[in-house]
Amino acid sequence: MEADQRKPNGLPHARAGAIRVSVWTLLVLAGAIAATGTGAGCASHRPDTSALHVDRLIDLSYAFGPDTIYWPTGESFSLERVAYGPTAGGYWYAANNLCLAEHGGTHMDAPIHFGRDKDTADQVPLRAGIGPAVVVDVRRQAAADRDYRLTVADLAAWEAEHGRIPPGAIVVMFSGWGQYWGNRKRYLGTDRQGDTANLHFPGFSSEAAEFLVAQRDVAAIAVDTASIDHGPSTDFAVHRIINGANKPAFENVANVDRLPARGATFIALPMKIAGGSGGPTRIVAQLP
Repeated sequence: MEADQRKPNGLPHARAGAIRVSVWTLLVLAGAIAATGTGAGCASHRPDTSALHVDRLIDLSYAFGPDTIYWPTGESFSLERVAYGPTAGGYWYAANNLCLAEHGGTHMDAPIHFGRDKDTADQVPLRAGIGPAVVVDVRRQAAADRDYRLTVADLAAWEAEHGRIPPGAIVVMFSGWGQYWGNRKRYLGTDRQGDTANLHFPGFSSEAAEFLVAQRDVAAIAVDTASIDHGPSTDFAVHRIINGANKPAFENVANVDRLPARGATFIALPMKIAGGSGGPTRIVAQLP
């Protein structure tokens, strides 16, 4: 989600967080991921990333383009063509500049987003975005209530069926909201630029966030909606809890319907923005 004028602490307008870079800086990391086991954690629950099986990878990211959904106060994606065509030397050359806010499309909220003195985007360790995917299905509840908040009872029901949520897991809320991607009004509750008073979509409850931080030591949480806080939130309690515990969050996660409830490995590689409060993220999952 994006900072906006409703926030009591006076953080700057979303446009202040916009970034302008050349696409030459956006080369995507590919291949096996090394050194993910550094730092604290329970070794028995660390995913085996010694080999990635390409045939079992699914993409959990939306493409960035003119229709990408951003927070109503955020600056939308724009692409400026610099070169496109044959050169005087006879070879093909294409290059662009792009401009976008940190918080839009599939992206990471770094801990600094709502946690004073916590990790910036470039400081978030790889292990914070790599771990067992715990997918909690609340589609039925979200269909009945657009502003549904995932509860501790939902987590308890998941554990009753699948076992205890392991340390280092990434807990993903599956609300079914991906079906609305591309329709700004259905997805956000409003299609008016700057309108933060009419946001309606599911998120986590603050009690569930506290439980996952204090009693399960998850690495991160993720949602298939625009924010880990539900749409009408004005205090952003879930962000404050998760980011305040120096943990990131991932928002606008795509294709969550293709994930099993357990057994997949979540792999998020955010853009490494020095001092950033978040950034565009390529997320994939390896299916069991």
